[in-house]
Order: sequence, then structure tokens, then C-alpha cells
Amino acid sequence: MSKRIVVLISGSGSNLQAIMDAIDTGQINGRIEAVLSNKADAFGLQRAQNANIPAITLKHTDFDDRHHFDQAMIEKIDQYNPDLIVLAGFMRILTPEFVRHYQGRMFNIHPSLLPKYKGLHTHQRAIDAGDIEHGCTVHFVSEELDGGPLAVQGKVSIDVDDNEESLQQKVHAIEHVTYPLAVELYCANRLMWTQDGVVMDGNTLPPQGHQVESLN
Repeated sequence: MSKRIVVLISGSGSNLQAIMDAIDTGQINGRIEAVLSNKADAFGLQRAQNANIPAITLKHTDFDDRHHFDQAMIEKIDQYNPDLIVLAGFMRILTPEFVRHYQGRMFNIHPSLLPKYKGLHTHQRAIDAGDIEHGCTVHFVSEELDGGPLAVQGKVSIDVDDNEESLQQKVHAIEHVTYPLAVELYCANRLMWTQDGVVMDGNTLPPQGHQVESLN
């Protein structure tokens, strides 16, 4: 039975598009029921409309505080009875109440090999540290920012001539493989967050999650 997915975005929605494409090809046994954005001009809303997916704008600036905004999001999202919430460039810190409401069924993607480089400017930080590899991490969302259990990581190499922009492009490319894979595994009931940790195909994954081969 296909899973019901709601995607939250704030921007262009390139990861949303990658997931939509993977659904269209049959890679993911799921259906995006709605796309919600806190910004009315987010291009990802247009992507949703082009695919005849309900596109919802809920501006955080219309609410007194984070708590009331998150409660309004819950009311909108729960109308679609989702099995999975996908944060795809959603640039808001979520309240603990929101996170607990969807615990175990909400993914985020972060542009680093967590637990390295939580927060911003991850590409430059990896270069400055002299790292030889970088990438992205899909993780289950917990109350700790960028701190939930790791599900899937995609790695790229850092070459001597890479700068922040070129490394960001590499990471974007691996994101568009890694995020659909994580959603695919979840929708196939192969990947889940249990009391024993993140489990894939019945086996507890190591702390860094399932690894995706580098594209370069």
C-alpha cells in the first residue's frame, strides 16, 4: 500500500522535484498529498501545482509566535493523514511539540556528513577543515537541531580545486539521489526508527546510517 507524503519547503524545491520524479518512475511507492511552504513565492509551490499536487502557503509572519504557527501547520498537515513528513529546504526551526507529533515519521536533509557541521556554511567549513570528503545526510527529525538519528548519507569527494560553490553543486547532485532513496526505503517499510535505533531490512544501522556511493 502506497504511503501518503506531505513535503514542507521554503525555496526552489529541487529535492521535492527529485522525490516527485522518483515517484513518477515507480522508485517510490508513495504519493505526495500536499506541499506546504511558509513563503508564498517559493518556486517549489509552482512545481507542486504543475504536478496537480495541492500547494499550501502558510506564512509564519501571520502568526504571533512559533508555537501558533506550528499548531496551524499541524492542522493543515493532518488533514492529509500523512505517513511521512519530508522537510525539503524548510527553513524554520520546529517546536518540540511539532517534532513529537510526527516523531519517527519525519525526515530532514542536511548538507554535511552529520554529526559534522551542524548548522550553516557546511561546504566552506568542510573545505577549511581540510576534509577529503563531504556530502549530505537524511535523518529522522528529533528535538535536537540537525541531531536526529541518521538514516542515509551520500558522500562526495573534495578535490583540491573545489571551492564553496563547486562543492555545493556536488552535494546538491548527491542530495537528489540520497533523499529519494531514503523516502523509497521508508515507503517500502524497509527503514524505520525504533527503540533500538534506525533499522534497515531488520538490521540496526551503524550511527552514520546507510551509505550511498559517491557520484564522483
